Amino acid sequence: QVQLVESGGGLVQPGGSLTLSCAASGSFFSITDMAWYRQAPEKEREFVARSTSVGSTNYVDSVRGRFTISRDNAKKTSYLQMNSLKPEDTAVYYCKATVFVRSWAQYWGQGTQVTVSS
Repeated sequence: QVQLVESGGGLVQPGGSLTLSCAASGSFFSITDMAWYRQAPEKEREFVARSTSVGSTNYVDSVRGRFTISRDNAKKTSYLQMNSLKPEDTAVYYCKATVFVRSWAQYWGQGTQVTVSS
């Protein structure tokens, strides 16, 4: 069984910073992509950022230049450094990983709330 656990969310003022973490655990052979998505109230879940096992990254336009995704493969952990936060970044942030157990499959974490407000 594969588990993804996010942490690091909270309340921050506009212009502030937060770092989210997503730790993978369980019995599996390999992780390829690790990605972050977010879902604001009454909106659909949207892609935020992704990193591959070889270090490639991509971002949604609204966060490019403000957010940085990274990962520690040895710790099976993805990080999302969020700077210059705006009220419109308020959402539940979810981690998704593509993991090889007996075949490739995608797993989601439970989400962590990020609220940007003065």
